[in-house]
This record gives sequence, structure tokens and C-alpha cells, in this order.
Amino acid sequence: MIKVLIAEDHDLIRGALIALLSEERDIRVIEEVSRGDEILPAVVDSKPDVALLDIGLPGIDGLEAAGLIKELEQPPPVLILTSVGSPGNFDRAMAAGVRGFLVKDAPAHRLTDAIRAVARGERYIDLDLADDDGDGGREPEITTNPLTAREITVLSALAAGGRGSDLRGSLGLSAHTIRNYLAAARLKTGARSDEEAVRIARANGWLNDNADC
Repeated sequence: MIKVLIAEDHDLIRGALIALLSEERDIRVIEEVSRGDEILPAVVDSKPDVALLDIGLPGIDGLEAAGLIKELEQPPPVLILTSVGSPGNFDRAMAAGVRGFLVKDAPAHRLTDAIRAVARGERYIDLDLADDDGDGGREPEITTNPLTAREITVLSALAAGGRGSDLRGSLGLSAHTIRNYLAAARLKTGARSDEEAVRIARANGWLNDNADC
């Protein structure tokens, strides 16, 4: 049984999440809070297997709370609920040890998939990162290689020496989209820089080293 703590300040959304998860045989909500500064005490008291946190919370936000959870002796994995992805949030999430991101308007099955994945120790990223390339809505893949095809393409182009306008021109993507793909790749690989993400991906054989970028 996967024990879940939910932090969401909107009563209707929190109630809907609890009702949805109550239908799952292997998932049980054991604690709910509506403020960010209530999260750490609730985690310590209830010892959930997964902490499902909204970003926008009163008191402190979900990412700040995730950073506090990370400092616990046995921290549960954190799954963040968000309305909009941004490189800034990805970077903060990496520092806070967040295991997954899920957009609030995702299909219900993705929520349960994400909870099960992070409970197993996997990363789960479900964000429409592209703003103009028509790739939104893809099913995330939870495999040995956590990177999507687009993330691999961007990292491969970077590994081949692409920078700035050259990288944008070779990939046909906007600077914003490229930044988002790189941020997702850093989060999934646990890297602290784009260059480290390239090294990790290359070491694991995930890059298209012969790609024409």
C-alpha cells in the first residue's frame, strides 16, 4: 500500500484528488494539508511513502517545503503538482530533490502512474515542455533511459558543440523550448548543469552521438 500525503490549498481540488486516489487499491491518502508550512510536520508525523505537493501554497511554496523534506533522515519522494513548467522551477526542484512533476490538467491515470513511479524510486516528468513544436501531450516513458526523444536530440546537439543561435538553428526550436528541454534533462539525470547532463547521458549510452546536428 502506497501511503500519500497531499498538500493543496484549494479545497475542491484537494477533495477531488483524495476521491480519485481512494478508488485505487494500492494507494491510500493518509494526510492532507492546505498550507506549505504544515507540510514538514505532517510528513514527520504521518511518514508517507509519497508527498504530493502543489507549488503555489500559502506559508511557503511546495518547492521550499520539498527542500525541507529532503533534509529529513528518511525523506519520502516528492511529486510536484504544477500548472506551468518553467526552467526556474525545474532548477529549484533539482536542488530540492524532487522526484517528479505532474501538470494539474493531466489525465487521472497519469497521477496514479506518477505516484507509483516515484514510490518505486523512479523519476516521473509529465510536462508539456514545448511551446511551439507540436509535441505536447506525449505519454511519458518510465524506462531505464528517462529522457524523451526531444531531450536526447537537444543534448546530442549540445554535445556536438551547438551553442546559442547555432543550436536554435540546427534544431528548429525556440530558445525557450530548448531551455525547457535542457531543464527537464537536468532534472531527470540529476545533473547540476547542461554539461553534466550531457556527460551522464553519454556515459549511459543515451545520446545520438552520430546525429547530424
